[in-house]
Amino acid sequence: MRRVSFFDTTLRDGEQAPANALGPDEKLELALGIESLGVDRIETGFPAYSPSDFEATRLIAQHLTKARFTTFCRAVATDIETAVKAGGTARHQVQIASTGSDIHLKHKRRITRAQAVAEVVDSIAVARELGVEDVSVGIEDASRGEDDLLRELTERSVEAGASCLVVADTSGALTPEEYAGLIARFRAWAPAPVRIATHCHEDFGLSTANALAGLVAGADEVQATLGGIGERAGNTALEEIAALLAYKQDTTGLYSDIRLDAMYEVYGALRGHIRLEEPRNKAIFGTYAFGTAAGLHQQGILRNPATYEYVEPARFGRERSVLVGRHSGRSVLRHLVGELGATVSDDELDKLYRIHIEERSDGDCEDIGVVKARLAADLAPAAAVAAG
Repeated sequence: MRRVSFFDTTLRDGEQAPANALGPDEKLELALGIESLGVDRIETGFPAYSPSDFEATRLIAQHLTKARFTTFCRAVATDIETAVKAGGTARHQVQIASTGSDIHLKHKRRITRAQAVAEVVDSIAVARELGVEDVSVGIEDASRGEDDLLRELTERSVEAGASCLVVADTSGALTPEEYAGLIARFRAWAPAPVRIATHCHEDFGLSTANALAGLVAGADEVQATLGGIGERAGNTALEEIAALLAYKQDTTGLYSDIRLDAMYEVYGALRGHIRLEEPRNKAIFGTYAFGTAAGLHQQGILRNPATYEYVEPARFGRERSVLVGRHSGRSVLRHLVGELGATVSDDELDKLYRIHIEERSDGDCEDIGVVKARLAADLAPAAAVAAG
C-alpha cells in the first residue's frame, strides 16, 4: 500500500471563485477544522495579493499543530519575501506559480519559454536563501503544455531545489487516461524523493477521476477542496477522492489517513461562511446523497441497505433518509404498518396508500418518520378495537 498525501486548497483556489470570499478569522477556523481531518498541507492563500490573505497566513501559521501550511506566490521575489514575512519558515511550503503552456506564455504572460524557466529557477533560489526548505512549483496549464517545455521546467526546478511539482489541469481539459500519461511522464522526469501532486479542475466533471488516475500513475499528493469548490466548475472534491481511496484500496494500492466521519461537519462550517446552499445530489455531501424516494429502491433498502448503498452514510457522519412521495410504492407503507405492530389487508393498504401518498403527493416528499407518525394515528382506533 502507498499512502497518498492530501493538500487542501479550499482557502486559496476554493476561495477565489465568485461568492466564496473568506476573512482571516474564518480562514483560521476552517484551517483548524481541515487540519483535524488529517490533511498534510493547507494552502492559506496568496499573502502578497491582499492584507487579508497576509493576516490569514499569519494566524494559520501560528495555530496549526500538525499540518504544514502553503502559501501561493508568483515567480517574483517580493511575493516570496512577503509570504515568508507572513508565515516564517517553520513547516512552511512556498508554492511558486509557473507557466506550462505556450498559449499562456503568448496570450497571458507575453514572455518566452526561456524567461518562464529562468523566473522559476530564480524564485526557487530566493525561497531557499530565505530558509524555506519545502519549495513547490505549480505548473499552470501543464495539461496543454508541450513535453519539451514541461520537461525543462521540471528538470531545472529540481536542480534549483524544488521538492514538489504540481501538475495542473487548469482548464479541466484532459480525460483520466490522458492525465495519467502526463503524470507518468512527470514521474520519469522527476524521480523520488521529489513529490508529484495532482491539481485537477471539474470543467468536464472529471476532476476526481483524473486525480485518481494521476495517483495510480505515480503522483504522491492530491490537491483538493471541500465540496469541490473552486474556479469555474471547481476542483477535485476532497471528500470524493478520500472516499474512493477508502473503498478502493485493494484495487488501487493506495490509502489515506483522512477522517471520513468528520468531513461533513467541516463542510457545513464552510457552507455557513460562504452562504453556499447544500446541493441535493452531490456525492457524499448532497442533501439526498443517502436518500431515496423510489419505491423499488426503498423495498430493497428497508430489507437490506446494502442493496442500494455501496457508499455507507454512517461512515461519513451522515444518515440514511427514506422519503415518501409519489414514486414510493406500497412496500414502504406495509413496512411501516409492520413496524407499528399492525396488520392490514390489501384493500386496507390500498386505502392507506391513497390517503398517505397518492392524495398528498404534489411532487414533494416527506420523511418516513412523519408518515409513520401519521399512520400510527390512523391505525390507533383499529388497534384499540382489535384489542377490545
